[in-house]
Amino acid sequence: MIRQDFKTIADWVPVRAKVLDLGCGDGKLLKHLQDTKQAHAYGVELSDANVLACVQNGVNVIQRDLEAGLSEFANDSFDYVVLSQTLQAMHHTEAILREMLRVAHAGIVTFPNFGYWKNRLQVIRGHMPVSTDIPYQWYDTPNVHLCTMHDFEALCAKLDIRICERVVMTAGKRVHFMQNLAGSLAVYRFERN
Repeated sequence: MIRQDFKTIADWVPVRAKVLDLGCGDGKLLKHLQDTKQAHAYGVELSDANVLACVQNGVNVIQRDLEAGLSEFANDSFDYVVLSQTLQAMHHTEAILREMLRVAHAGIVTFPNFGYWKNRLQVIRGHMPVSTDIPYQWYDTPNVHLCTMHDFEALCAKLDIRICERVVMTAGKRVHFMQNLAGSLAVYRFERN
């Protein structure tokens, strides 16, 4: 069963597109894009176990720390660069967004929305949020930059990035009303302005 945010990403990626997935995990998204869109898919992953899983899934993967940038990739070498539920774990958030749009015409980002009402409620009650989309305790989380949808959109405006489409979900279902409050996961497609 494929995650709903992966289905949204696949809907945006055209057939035979060149796709780079940053922090690709076990390669399930790229495998899905290869199988359904005949995508020319490549992943970047740090974890030894996930690199092995990518190879077992038949996905091309490079082992690399994303914080070091994407200097090994030429300008405009991909159609899309994907950063799925990894943005919040990046120390150099602005730099990775710029790099995504240097190596590709468009980018796709998904992240847990810290503005989701259940996250806000947990903070009001005196605790850091823990949920399906933010599954870590404060002391063992890889997340360093949690943001809301409004925060992300403000950063895109600052970086002169044009947001083309936005899908917001909770428990895999699309949210259409009061998205920053009612949505637990945000998916954005964006391009250079």
